[in-house]
Amino acid sequence: MSRFTLLTLCLSLVVGAAACTKAQPPQALVDPTYFATENPKSLRDWGMVQVSGDALVLGQRVTPYDLTTPLFTDYAQKLRTIWMPPGAAADYKADQPDEALAFPVGTVITKTFFYQTGRGGRVLQQADQAVIHDGEGLNLKTVRMVETRLLIHRPEGWATLTYLWNEAQTEAVLHRVGAVIPLKLAREDGKDQAFSYIVPNVTQCSACHATNVATRLIQPIGPKARLLNREFAYADGSENQLSRLTKTGYLRGLADPKEAPADVSWTDQSASLEARARAYLDVNCGHCHNPKGPADTSGLYLNAATPVSGPSGVCKLPVAAGPGTGNLRFDIVPGDAKASILSYRMASTNPAVMMPEIGRSTAHAEGVALVGFWIDSMEGSCR
Repeated sequence: MSRFTLLTLCLSLVVGAAACTKAQPPQALVDPTYFATENPKSLRDWGMVQVSGDALVLGQRVTPYDLTTPLFTDYAQKLRTIWMPPGAAADYKADQPDEALAFPVGTVITKTFFYQTGRGGRVLQQADQAVIHDGEGLNLKTVRMVETRLLIHRPEGWATLTYLWNEAQTEAVLHRVGAVIPLKLAREDGKDQAFSYIVPNVTQCSACHATNVATRLIQPIGPKARLLNREFAYADGSENQLSRLTKTGYLRGLADPKEAPADVSWTDQSASLEARARAYLDVNCGHCHNPKGPADTSGLYLNAATPVSGPSGVCKLPVAAGPGTGNLRFDIVPGDAKASILSYRMASTNPAVMMPEIGRSTAHAEGVALVGFWIDSMEGSCR
């Protein structure tokens, strides 16, 4: 075969600027390791998620999971995992529905933030799950990983670490001081949006995960039984996540997932508008806006346990919102989302106004619309 023919064949098999190169060979996998005191420089040393050829793969006994309603982070996708030492298990406590599972010392929880990639280095607003996943890991040919965050349960309590992925997507390195990553988002409406993805520093991680303002102890937020009580597409088939955790020995105290609470998804069209909006606000705002949280003095409680008839913001005057009020009078005005401070702050990207105040640089148009529809559907007035 001539050089010209070989070159022509190569060019016919690649897209854009890709070259006719061999795929990266798989690397030897590292067994998962719990570091009680050390903070390894490389994410690979933990063995929880690691690059092998063209895939991000999970280590032995590392279990992926998802949440019924996830936290919004600039449209990033998230690969979440749990690992525990052999013989260790989390406890299900039926009397603590608003708390995460009681994870034992030695637990390592990871969350990898990534986007499906589009043309010209753009990242996509939505992802095709059939394209981005490789088994229970990720297909690195179709995604761009940004960061992986770890929650480690050490003897003295939970610790947070952030690892930043390099441009080659081959390694993630410990990064404590935060970072600003310029990205261009290809929105579903066909428009491009330039934004800055903010990698949090250690203080910002603590600001969210210290959900009890009195103790200021770092805790997991997402893996509550009511948010895990759903089906997940594992590599060997779909199964309820609580059942899978029990089967693998990672959960005890729950014989049947039907005995545990289950939240609705904010995207579930069969659920009521109120239930969907409350689920969204609970996950995105409730860890701060609750009677024990960092925003307890606001008097605005958006966690699932607070009834709508309580201090949920309906006809409530703001305590100390400053410019965040937008010259509006009440947190929630029944029947009028445009007159409600809650909608105004959710739609803003001004750092002095927006809520949540950290964790995003873009507005979640779909979440803003959902909460707005809910407020518009309310009856009554603030007169």
